[in-house]
Amino acid sequence: MDIDDFRTETRDWLEKNCPPGARGPGEISNGSTKIAIRDADTRIWLQRMVEKGWTVPNWPKEYGGGRLSTAEYVVLLEEMAAIQARPALSSFGTSMIGPTLLEFGTDEQKQRHLPRIARAEVEWCQGYSEPGSGSDLASLQTRAVLDGDHYVINGSKIWTSGAQHADWMFILVRTNKDVPKHEGISFMLLPMDQAGVRVKPIALLSGVSTFNETFFDNALAARDDLVGELNKGWTVGKRLLQHERSGMEALVTGSTTGDDSEIQDVAREFIGTVDDKLADPIVRDEITSYQMNIAALHLTQRRVVEESQDGATPGPATSIFKVVNSELVQDYHDLKTRLRGSLGFGVDEDEFSEDEREMVHEFFFSRAGSIYSGSNEIQRNIIAKRVLGLPD
Repeated sequence: MDIDDFRTETRDWLEKNCPPGARGPGEISNGSTKIAIRDADTRIWLQRMVEKGWTVPNWPKEYGGGRLSTAEYVVLLEEMAAIQARPALSSFGTSMIGPTLLEFGTDEQKQRHLPRIARAEVEWCQGYSEPGSGSDLASLQTRAVLDGDHYVINGSKIWTSGAQHADWMFILVRTNKDVPKHEGISFMLLPMDQAGVRVKPIALLSGVSTFNETFFDNALAARDDLVGELNKGWTVGKRLLQHERSGMEALVTGSTTGDDSEIQDVAREFIGTVDDKLADPIVRDEITSYQMNIAALHLTQRRVVEESQDGATPGPATSIFKVVNSELVQDYHDLKTRLRGSLGFGVDEDEFSEDEREMVHEFFFSRAGSIYSGSNEIQRNIIAKRVLGLPD
């Protein structure tokens, strides 16, 4: 189909099938079967997108996808953004483990896991960081030893988002301690509902947390749940992070950064206007700088999208997106909070509305953005060595 015809057809379908309640900010399914979707329109939107194959638009149809080309996927995202349609499904399954299984998984692993991810029937969590292995992830110590048809896993992970609700974890484990640290790691799939797995929530300053410690005491992963080759999991694990950082939705729409119109609304409320302009020239300058940086990021992201249409993979260049995006998100929440003055840190339920308290939670959570998914210091090293070719 001609791309212009596809755009017209897609626009018509979205207008007819995306309910009003699924447009604009709001609830998005993460695939959890343990947390019910509260909003009726969000449930309807998810079901329609599942039936269309557009929860994972570029996946093969046999796994529940829409088999869209990169160009068609870009059009779909652009048309969704035009009517403020929220993603029907956003999860570790769709953005991380799913694409990784498409690349490295066996046929059996793909058939078993991918359709359930596409239908929002399973929630995944990530088992990477450990108490002693964060930025130096390759120093991880969680062990897996083969015993018959299962790997027996012992150790712990930390900052496992959503582990308290997850059905499965994709996990990096050490399977050979007698080789250089990067060479003795394997990538496995681990069912969470078993006696050998214990999840302990981590309390955060904001009062809201999805983070957990996860402990493994003779937990079992089937021999068939090894992804890729034994002791070659570092390659699989790195590729998964590249998928995470180069998610198509964020590349096309810039959806992970904040909406500058919200900052302008807050500024008008708390700073005021003169001749229909914000009264404070310093605030105007800060907002303009933010807008310019967002525009520069989006142009860079679009360039990567265009390159990927020729079959290229983003590779280490995705570290640029992680650094710039996380720092822009911090700038966004910092400015929005400062504009509100003493009201910017309201957490008392008796004095502040739910929306006001949510702003505080978002501010605190944004502080972690330059640390999780690989600290920005590590990402800058990757950019220096693998993108710019600088010496050690």
